[in-house]
Amino acid sequence: MEAWEARRATEAAVSTSSALGLQVDDAVVVHNSDRIAVHLIPCDVLARVGSSAHQADAQFELEVARRLAVTDGPVGELEPRVAPRAYIQDPFVITLWTYYEPVESDIRPADYADALGRLHAGLRQIELETPHFTDRVAIAQKEIADQEQTPALPRADRELLSNTLSRLSTAISGAGVGEQLLHGEPHPGNLLSTSRGPVFVDLGTCCRGPIEFDLAHAPEVVAEHYPGADQDLIHQCRALMWALFATWRWRRDDQLPNRRYWRVEGLIKVRAAVARCGLDRV
Repeated sequence: MEAWEARRATEAAVSTSSALGLQVDDAVVVHNSDRIAVHLIPCDVLARVGSSAHQADAQFELEVARRLAVTDGPVGELEPRVAPRAYIQDPFVITLWTYYEPVESDIRPADYADALGRLHAGLRQIELETPHFTDRVAIAQKEIADQEQTPALPRADRELLSNTLSRLSTAISGAGVGEQLLHGEPHPGNLLSTSRGPVFVDLGTCCRGPIEFDLAHAPEVVAEHYPGADQDLIHQCRALMWALFATWRWRRDDQLPNRRYWRVEGLIKVRAAVARCGLDRV
């Protein structure tokens, strides 16, 4: 979010939480992307605030968290003092979570892989209707084809993203590997180092696909510690992941801070990943 919108979103989190009986004397933004995460003090609650247009996505994330709570998955917990629902204070939707005091230590690749493996095990225990990763690709392809949605995207880059998404979606779907429920975007920004160990957050990206799709979002060395992972498939998934990331940055209404930088950097990452998995020679 832009700074002015983040301020309004923070005010909405404070007023909503106060109305629910939580004591809020201060609010600190701890993460800013297309939505913000705000630490509310002294009630020690994490408020996640996004556009109310995404109310259904917030409800979906809450349902994933609620179902995972009965498993041993390393995921962020909902705030127990309030009802587990999405609170609307237009133009924002607010969900409330347990705040974890960060631990000043890096998460080792082996611990990252172990946490992701335990999350996958927990996800296999729940039944939930979710999109397939190819549904996410289809949305990106539609936005690339619609110049009104991505008006600033140069023609050559539009063709690069379109071809990359199409070829890799087909190749990964046809790889013949098992699929399951996934986090969807378990990158380092969605993995917290806490006193209880690594904890995954931002569950609204949950989808179905091969585990390699999740591993493609983690640092490369993590996959070396994940048993049974197909390294070639991870390279393909990583190229697809960067193509999706780059596509979102060129959307007219993208809200990621510093998006001009990430538009260029995203395309650089796509070209490097495409070359690595050999797609540029096809």
